[in-house]
Amino acid sequence: MRLAWREVLLAFRRSPALAVLSVTTIAFSLFAFGLFGLVAINIQSALRQIENRVEIRAFLVDGATEVQVNELLAAVQRLPQVADVGYVSPDSALQRARAELSEFSDVMDGALLPGSVELRLKPGTRDPETMQQITGRLQTYPVVEEVRYGREWVEKLYRVRTVVGVAGTGLGLVFALVAVIIIGATIRMAILARTREIEIMRLVGATNAFVRLPYLIDGTLKGIAGGLIALALAWTANRVVTESFMATEFFTTEQMALGIVAGAVIGLLGSWISVGRHLRRVWNEP
Repeated sequence: MRLAWREVLLAFRRSPALAVLSVTTIAFSLFAFGLFGLVAINIQSALRQIENRVEIRAFLVDGATEVQVNELLAAVQRLPQVADVGYVSPDSALQRARAELSEFSDVMDGALLPGSVELRLKPGTRDPETMQQITGRLQTYPVVEEVRYGREWVEKLYRVRTVVGVAGTGLGLVFALVAVIIIGATIRMAILARTREIEIMRLVGATNAFVRLPYLIDGTLKGIAGGLIALALAWTANRVVTESFMATEFFTTEQMALGIVAGAVIGLLGSWISVGRHLRRVWNEP
């Protein structure tokens, strides 16, 4: 292992420009991947905020008694999908309408609005199918006249979430593949530059693992360095957007650590693939 680290340091001293170019190329590749990750995180965050505002309103029949309302509230509260439920009296509904539509407050004079029961569902249960099930359940109560929850809007929201999730996974894999290819190409250049040296090592009895190990360490270190630089660039871009346009979320500590580990894994994988393929050519391995 000590000899492998020595080879890594010697390779850097021989070709520092190539090493810097490799790390820079990897960093920008991972930076592009990181920017896409930030966009995906903020889109998901925006969708969660919108989703948190989704609620079901069950409008009650005229003359609903307090006993009927309390029975409905108790029944709805027992549903496992329900996070909270509340009753809005006709007077409260009118006051809310006047506050939200202040420009039409004069039209509201003398208006009569029905009382309603409003409920919010727990995270993970706000999909269109669950909303439809809860709506159907509410409509079975005689005290309920109509149930609304913005069906078309909820369905569009979840279609967007599905598209973002699929696109995020696909593009993330593409960016990761590009990073592997770039790292592999840089390792290939290093191998080609040391072809004669590798042949000599082969002749004096060096094992495959001994020759491969420095390149694997080199690729892993470049992946880590590229990941750290990409993280710094992503943080800078995030600050610029936050200060100039709008507040955005950044990676959590766990996500940052995972990103650096991912850079190391991508560097190791790119080195492994490139070393295995090109050393077989150099040594004419079967």
